[in-house]
Amino acid sequence: MKACVLRSSARIETNPLEFTDVPKPEPRAGQVLVRVSACAVCRTDLHVTEGELPPRKSPIIPGHQIVGVIESAGPNVKHAIGTRVGVAWLHSTDGTCEYCRAGKENLCDAPAFTGYTVDGGYAEYALGEEGFVYPIPDGFGDLKAAPLLCAGIIGFRSLRLSGIGRGGRLGIYGFGAAGHVAIQVARHWGAEVYVCTRDERHQKLSVELGAAWAGGTIEEPPAKLDSAIVFAPAGEIVPAALKALRKGGVLALGGIHMSNIPTLDYNLLYGERIVRSVANNTRQDGHDFLRTAAEIPIHTEIEVFSLRDANRALNALKNDAIRGAAVLKVE
Repeated sequence: MKACVLRSSARIETNPLEFTDVPKPEPRAGQVLVRVSACAVCRTDLHVTEGELPPRKSPIIPGHQIVGVIESAGPNVKHAIGTRVGVAWLHSTDGTCEYCRAGKENLCDAPAFTGYTVDGGYAEYALGEEGFVYPIPDGFGDLKAAPLLCAGIIGFRSLRLSGIGRGGRLGIYGFGAAGHVAIQVARHWGAEVYVCTRDERHQKLSVELGAAWAGGTIEEPPAKLDSAIVFAPAGEIVPAALKALRKGGVLALGGIHMSNIPTLDYNLLYGERIVRSVANNTRQDGHDFLRTAAEIPIHTEIEVFSLRDANRALNALKNDAIRGAAVLKVE
């Protein structure tokens, strides 16, 4: 099969992903083989490619926002052949550690991650664990559905952990794939949204999607925020976001990787403001989000690339040149 393979992490400007032939994987017990039709491109893929996330498997096929159909399955699998499914970042968990037993599988001690510790969806075929694949709701085409599998699910968990509710004021810092989905959920929940992002095109998109205000990355919103989410992997945003919070407000950090956070003036935290990270997601987050996405329904803004152009897609993502989400079309 054709796939984009990372043999050694390197700056994306050097085009390190090799478009090549690799063996087609074979599903084992409890696994399904998915014929990939689309795989959205995530900033985490960029962190894996450039080595900001320490290599865990080499070579590796990146990609963890996979949409396709089940072509075959190993023993003891109940999903029917031909079922359209999604494969997301959380590939599997041990199911036995203290976190899994407590319903916090996102914090599992021995997880596997799609496109990081196991091969992902920048390929014609990918494996999924039966209990960790998601039925894709009707009404979403494959290309439009792909960003829901991480940008959507992680954005949804970030919203939950931010505590935002009806009538609340939410700040979104960084307005890429996750931001442009999260704003639609927040508006559906009745929140007022303020967007801080450096790119004027992203500011414009946020207003089109219902933002009450859009400004620069560290520009202070015109009203104090009840909650905020930082999707951009830039630690220098944290003080600005804290400054924008009212007393008792919550700041959720939505990325798996972030540059160093500067020394904080205690006054930014005082007043019972809370800073918390968002670590992966649970399967329940995924199911709840996809149900909500179908109810709204979510509109994903996408830019489509061919599989062989994965390097170009990641380069565009790094340079904030994507309006919404980049998606690889696998043909």
